[in-house]
Amino acid sequence: MTDAERARFDALVEEAIGSLPPPLRELLEEAPVIVDDRPSPEMLRSMGLPSGEPLCGLHTGVALTERSVEHSGVPTDVIHLFREGIVRAAGGWRQPDADDAVYDEIEITLLHEIGHHFGLDEDDLEALGYG
Repeated sequence: MTDAERARFDALVEEAIGSLPPPLRELLEEAPVIVDDRPSPEMLRSMGLPSGEPLCGLHTGVALTERSVEHSGVPTDVIHLFREGIVRAAGGWRQPDADDAVYDEIEITLLHEIGHHFGLDEDDLEALGYG
């Protein structure tokens, strides 16, 4: 991914975050969004996925529905967005209306990972249209 494509992607992430309702934007102060080109090999290994597996996003941490006093001092939750996986899922930069397609995939991925922060599992997210 080129520097120009990264800048283009990151501007779309900022736009997607800015379009969230205020309560969800405030949540991102608790669970910041980190944008990388791809997941690290350690992330993939921890999920049982092979190296190089495309991934759009990942929530790390403890879901709000599972927290207890035993989780004090645990590192903050983080929402990871992965440029390469999202762009691939959106059909790439060379298609007509690529920015719209990438933006839509960013929005879906962001809401999907926020859902995990709130304790929703894959089935719940699929039922809501964020699978």
